[in-house]
Amino acid sequence: MNGLESPVSLSQTDLLLTNATVLTLDDAGTVFAPGAVAVRGAEILAVGPQADIVARFTASRTLDCAGCVILPGLVNSHTHAAMTLFRGLADDLPLMEWLHHHIFPAEQKLTAEWVYWGSLLACAEMIRSGTTAFCDMYLWEHAVARAANEAGMRALLGEVFFDFPSPNYGALDNGFTFVREFAETWKNDPRLSIAVMPHSTYTCGPDTLRRSQQLAEELNLPLHLHLAENAHETATVKKLYGVRPVRHLERLGLLTPRLRAAHCVELTAREIELFGSRGVKVAHCPESNMKLACGDAPIRRLLHHGVTVGLGTDGCASNNNLDIFGEMDMCAKLHKLTARDCSALPAATVLKLATRHGAAVLGREDRLGQIRPGFLADLIAVDFRAPHLTPVYDPVSHLVYSASGADVRHTIVHGRLLMENRRLLTLDEDRILAKANEFAARLKTS
Repeated sequence: MNGLESPVSLSQTDLLLTNATVLTLDDAGTVFAPGAVAVRGAEILAVGPQADIVARFTASRTLDCAGCVILPGLVNSHTHAAMTLFRGLADDLPLMEWLHHHIFPAEQKLTAEWVYWGSLLACAEMIRSGTTAFCDMYLWEHAVARAANEAGMRALLGEVFFDFPSPNYGALDNGFTFVREFAETWKNDPRLSIAVMPHSTYTCGPDTLRRSQQLAEELNLPLHLHLAENAHETATVKKLYGVRPVRHLERLGLLTPRLRAAHCVELTAREIELFGSRGVKVAHCPESNMKLACGDAPIRRLLHHGVTVGLGTDGCASNNNLDIFGEMDMCAKLHKLTARDCSALPAATVLKLATRHGAAVLGREDRLGQIRPGFLADLIAVDFRAPHLTPVYDPVSHLVYSASGADVRHTIVHGRLLMENRRLLTLDEDRILAKANEFAARLKTS
C-alpha cells in the first residue's frame, strides 16, 4: 500500500476529496501530491496518492479539489463567539478600561437570543475561514451550543464564572448549577463538549477558583480561564494575594493537566517551567495581545519546556476577526520580531499550533489535528489558484504567510460539508447578518 488506510479494505465510502496536495500533518510530515482523502461517516477512511485512493474506493460524492491544499481544520483555542456583536465597539483602549467601562456594560444588554445570533455570526465567519473547532467562554452558553450545533461545528464550551452576578444565571451558586446541567445535556454529543470556565484570577476569588477546580474534577471536565494577560493583572493579584497570578493558582491547586490558560503574557522563567512540569496547556492570542497592548507571550520558551500551545483569536471586540490564518501570520512574525531571530517559530511549527496543538487544547488530540485513518474528518481545502499564492515552493509557508480565510474553498466537520465552493450549507447567512445589524442598531440607541 502506498498510502495510509484502515486495516479493513473497503471499496465504498461517502466522500472522496481528490486531485489535491494533502498535508497530513502526521509525525512524519507526510504529503501526497497529488493526493486524495476518503471519508466514511464522521471518520477518515484512507489518505494517500491520488491514483491509489481512486483505484480503491468509490464514493457517493466526489469533490474535485484541483488547485487546493487539503489539511486538518483549524482550531480556535480561545474565543468569545457572541462578541462578534461588539466588533469595533470600543477600539484602541487599555484592557481594563475597555473591559470595565465598555464591554461589561454592553453585555448587560445581551439576552440568550442575542447570544445565539452573535454565535451564529461567529460560526459563519469561522466556517468561511477554515476553522472547524473552537473553544468558547461566554454568557448564555446554552445558546452558543444551540448555534454551534445548528452550524455543524465542533466546540468546547463553558459558561463564564464571576464573583459578581451574571446577566445569565445571577448569583454564582446558580452558575455552578447551570454548568452541571449544561454538562449533563451535552455529555454524549459527538461534536460539543463542556468545560468549567472561571473568568480570571482578578474577577474570581480563591473560593470560586477552588470550587471551579472541584467541579471540573468531579465531572472530569477541562478547566479554562484567562491568566497573566497583562502587567495590570499581575499587579492587582499581587496586591490582593501577595503573589503573582500563576503562583496564586499554584497555591490553590489549579496547575494541573486539566488547566487551559488563555494569553499567558506575564510569565517568569519559573512559571514557564511549572507549566511544563504540570501539563498546563496554553491558548495564545497574539492579535488580541497586540491590540490591547498586553505584550508578547513567551511562546518559544513555553514550547521549549514541552507546553502544548494552541492559537486563539479571543473575541471580536479585541481582535477584530476570527480568522486563524491571520493569527498564524501574526504569531510567526511577532515572535521573530521580539526574538530578533528570523528562524524563531517557523511556519511548520505555527501551522501545528493551529491544528494539532489546538486539538490538544480541546482535549481531542487522539482524533483531531491530523489526516490519518480513524481520525475524525474535520478537513479544509484551501484554493491556491490565486496571484498571492502563486508560485508554490512550499505550501506550508503559503498557508502561514500568504493565505487568508477567504482562500478556503471547502469546510468539512465530522464528515459533513459545511461549506462547498464558498457557499455555506448549514446557515442562512443573510438572516444572520440582518440580525447582527439589528442588534447594533438597538445598542446604539439604548
